[in-house]
Amino acid sequence: MTQSSDILPAETRVRSFFRRFWALGGALLCAIVGGVLALLGWELAARIVISAFALLIAGVESIDMVKALARRRFGIDILAVTAIVATVVVGEYWASLIIVIMFSGGEALEEFAENRAKAELTSLLDRTPRFAHRQVGDVITDVAVGDVRVDDVLLVKPGEQVPVDGLLLSEAATLDESSLTGESLPVERAAGDSIISGSVNGALAFRLRVTARAEDSQYQHIVALVAQAAESKAPFVRMADRYAVPFTIAAYVLAVVGWILSGEPSRFAEVLVVATPCPLIIAVPVAFLAGMSRSARHGIIVKNGGTLEKLSRVRTVAFDKTGTLTHGEPVVSAILPRGSFSEDALLRLVSGAEQTSAHTLALSLVTTARFRGIELPVPTSVEETTAHGLTAQIDGHTVVVGKFGFVLDAAPDAQRVDLRAGELAVYVAVDGVFAGSVILRDELRDDAHDTLARLAHLGIRHTLMLTGDATATAQHVATALGVTDVKAECLPADKVAAVAALTDRPVMMVGDGVNDAPVLAAADVGVAMGARGSTAASESADVVIMRDELSRVARAIDIGQATVRIARQSIWIGIAISSALMVLAVFGWIPAILGATFQELIDLVTILNALRALGSFRFPRGRPRV
Repeated sequence: MTQSSDILPAETRVRSFFRRFWALGGALLCAIVGGVLALLGWELAARIVISAFALLIAGVESIDMVKALARRRFGIDILAVTAIVATVVVGEYWASLIIVIMFSGGEALEEFAENRAKAELTSLLDRTPRFAHRQVGDVITDVAVGDVRVDDVLLVKPGEQVPVDGLLLSEAATLDESSLTGESLPVERAAGDSIISGSVNGALAFRLRVTARAEDSQYQHIVALVAQAAESKAPFVRMADRYAVPFTIAAYVLAVVGWILSGEPSRFAEVLVVATPCPLIIAVPVAFLAGMSRSARHGIIVKNGGTLEKLSRVRTVAFDKTGTLTHGEPVVSAILPRGSFSEDALLRLVSGAEQTSAHTLALSLVTTARFRGIELPVPTSVEETTAHGLTAQIDGHTVVVGKFGFVLDAAPDAQRVDLRAGELAVYVAVDGVFAGSVILRDELRDDAHDTLARLAHLGIRHTLMLTGDATATAQHVATALGVTDVKAECLPADKVAAVAALTDRPVMMVGDGVNDAPVLAAADVGVAMGARGSTAASESADVVIMRDELSRVARAIDIGQATVRIARQSIWIGIAISSALMVLAVFGWIPAILGATFQELIDLVTILNALRALGSFRFPRGRPRV
């Protein structure tokens, strides 16, 4: 398997998956048949059956091997094929069957782990809107998004994703564009403003006039950019492939030396029998499968073994801001009462009025009040003005909540507050008098500082922030976390270009929104915060964090490093033992039958060592836990 399966079409991966299990099942059946024939005394028949099957598998694998060699790619296929053929030629047909079992089993394990990981994720297309509500006069009909034409009028219902780009026809609309632009706070749009596909509607339905067909809209541009970024990735050379060619050459050199020194062809066979390739064929897949299983137990879905190896070598980590370094949703950061109002009294009135609204800010206000144990009053005569605010009667008082201009009309003494980057204010008036304001902001994740510190201890030399948010907001977050390299106001293509320009590689990119999907596909390792992030980000990423914890990013790297360390140990243990036995076989001290026995012991030792990747990893002293 010299070609990374993550760049193969889905149907090709499925065929390869079943071919591996067919070969593995056939080898086990062949072992049973051969054993029965040998017990019945039909040794020649057993040899013919097993040798024919082993050569069949070698022939099938040779096709892939030749294709890889034509592309100047040398991998573990060479080692497996030569070992199978050599053992058949010298009469060690049981050894050839064992190599077939190990090779097919290792390949099947790798593909099983990859398919299992991908089965836990949804497709990028599942996120793409399939239907739109087209309005002609007073009649609304559902049509396929592909049938929408420019100048059509569409109705977008509350909570729906905008299917295509357009101009707003309704008076106003509140949109969540966080997954597209990185702006965590709701965006207000007025009649005539442009609406981009992929944004999510707020509490009220609105109408828009289509300005671009689905295939020309912003969301589809991002999907296309994902595919382009994925195709631009350099092919990945697996760990086992890097050892296969030199080990094979060394084995044949020693075998030829033994033949020359002894003058007997059997010496050639004796050396090759102990030159087992199984530490490369089976130990690495076992270790990687164990590492992927351990990652999954920690809520980290690693899509393939190659990603684990790249995780172990990451030197640069780039972060999106909204939803990654921050929570991605506004929270109350300050309550500024005026006059006789206390903080709780002001929050009680604001939350009481807002509890009937479906606005994102309303949810944050109500949640904060309930967390403080404030009993919310029941509002009456609630009148909401879209994109501006609302008025309600509470306890016999007229409460006005909303933007500064809206509250200023009700309370001429209202005063605007100075806001820092990333903050938003909700103003309040009671009975025509300014009562204060509530400040909301997108807070840093609690584990953001510790995660960055942990990454530094794991050998990460460079961290940076890539965000579509405003420069002032991005710089404020970066300063708070100690991130010195910041690139703000980035479009998806800008993020891809920024990652491509980095020289300290491999590069990991961590994000959660639709706008992060292309750069996640382009990075050496893309990590999606999948607990609340977009499906597009999860589909294009190599790693998906299923728990809403940034610390899992550092844990993924730590598990990757531990897994690769164990896999490399297994390889060297197997190579060292095999090399020692080959030297002894050169001088005729290990007969072929004894060599075959030693071969199985080598396999057992390397596999047991590889299974250590399932165990608990301990953090070295002096490194903070995440």
